[in-house]
Amino acid sequence: MLAISLPPTKRYGCTMSFTSTLYLCPILDLLLANIPDELQPEIRLGLQEALVNAAKHGNKLDTTKSIFVKFSITQEGYSWVISDQGKGFSPQCNCLDHTVETLPPEESENGRG
Repeated sequence: MLAISLPPTKRYGCTMSFTSTLYLCPILDLLLANIPDELQPEIRLGLQEALVNAAKHGNKLDTTKSIFVKFSITQEGYSWVISDQGKGFSPQCNCLDHTVETLPPEESENGRG
């Protein structure tokens, strides 16, 4: 399910929600519809990573949970706020105070960096 609402404002903005999925092509196409072509590849990659994280790590691919995206265009630029219905987490430490640790195999294959 995909829901989009367009509130009346001076700036352009919309809110979108959809069930947890990794099939993101049509969703990304909608989110990038008003973005200049030359900016789309890099923004698409960042949005895809954020949406995959919300579906996979936040909602644990539970199709009864939703992902929410608030998008706006202002004179200052573009903005996307992505949230999920996961339980969240509390950081256990300040990463700058600790040495780098090797991630467990199930975590080390995720992400792009």
